[in-house]
Amino acid sequence: MRGSAALVAVAALGFSACSLMNAPANPELPTWVHRPSWSISTVYRERIEASSRDETEPYERGRPELDIASRRVFVGSSDRGFYAVRAEDGTVLWRYETLGVVQCEPLYDPEEDVVYFGSNDGALYKVRAADGALLWRFMTNAEVARRPVIVGKTVYAVNANDTLIALDRRTGDRKWSQHRTPALGMEVAGYAGPLVWRGLVYAGFSDGTVTAYDAATGVERWQPVDLSAEAEETLGDVPRYLDVDTTPVPSIIDESPVVFVGSYEGGVFALDADNGSKVWQRPEVTGVSELVAWKQPGHPSAAGAPEPPRELLFAASGTTGLWALDPRTGEDVWHRPLPDGGVSAPVPIAGALLVSTTLHGLFLMSPIDGSVIDGIHTGAGFSMAPAAYGLRAFILSNSGSLLALHVTPPPI
Repeated sequence: MRGSAALVAVAALGFSACSLMNAPANPELPTWVHRPSWSISTVYRERIEASSRDETEPYERGRPELDIASRRVFVGSSDRGFYAVRAEDGTVLWRYETLGVVQCEPLYDPEEDVVYFGSNDGALYKVRAADGALLWRFMTNAEVARRPVIVGKTVYAVNANDTLIALDRRTGDRKWSQHRTPALGMEVAGYAGPLVWRGLVYAGFSDGTVTAYDAATGVERWQPVDLSAEAEETLGDVPRYLDVDTTPVPSIIDESPVVFVGSYEGGVFALDADNGSKVWQRPEVTGVSELVAWKQPGHPSAAGAPEPPRELLFAASGTTGLWALDPRTGEDVWHRPLPDGGVSAPVPIAGALLVSTTLHGLFLMSPIDGSVIDGIHTGAGFSMAPAAYGLRAFILSNSGSLLALHVTPPPI
């Protein structure tokens, strides 16, 4: 499903799509308006939401979750419902009603064939994936939007009130919890999810701190690392926003474990995973809400020469654009000031990155240099990040329609 305006523009300018593929991203106008590569096509677009949605919030946040084996898509909605949808054609299989809008990142557990999801009603839900039957519901008393994590017999989740919770996976009973007093004054919408790694749970909070807890007991293993103090030193003044809203990302640098986190005004940090000490900081990369690690294995080039493996850390910011950083040093590999209105986390697909924007649709970008490969606009913006597997991607638009997209790798 494509508009003809982009094709006419390309023909009128006398350029082919291939000749324009290396043009830099234009922050004022989507580059694909003048040079589509036909890499993105729409498989279907189905309105799935209840009529009550028209009376609620005009946007959809979170991200779909995919059950690959049974070909199901799970997604929350501002109509207060959580949906299971048939991936092939967008048919709604079941809907679970909550007491608040559902703007979450669900988690599908194939071992039990269940789905965990949160709602703005303050609860974390566990439902049967086959029919949506409720198995348990735990009230956290604040919005639950970030993706929970399962390790062994425990489910870990974070709510919008800076509370980290460990629950029994089978019963939903609380094992332990940790709470930090939210920062006074202004806060940025959004918050960090949990990372469970190497026996620890890492979490960032609205007061500007990052902390690690024992995954089994909840005992604090780090002294809280105050990134707002680092921001104050960089800015020369007390930062207006203290938030650490990015879910920590694990990595290994020179055989040492690190976690990457983003402070809204302090930039992006690499912290020693054992003690929280700073490995590096990029203070210019501000306003970051999502961090994504990306790896590409070594492979032969088109000319037959070996291409080395690559690793990048992508930082998505609603104020400074999309950044690709060297995870070893934090140095820029590339930076693109994307169109206004916000940008989602970049999602790897077909060797490229799929990014949604609030006002200008979806972009397919090169992870190597940030150039725009293709784009598609459906007439409705996207506040949700897409979910992808193989060459297929799924996303719920702000108008309440589920889109299934096919991405074809562009020709060399």
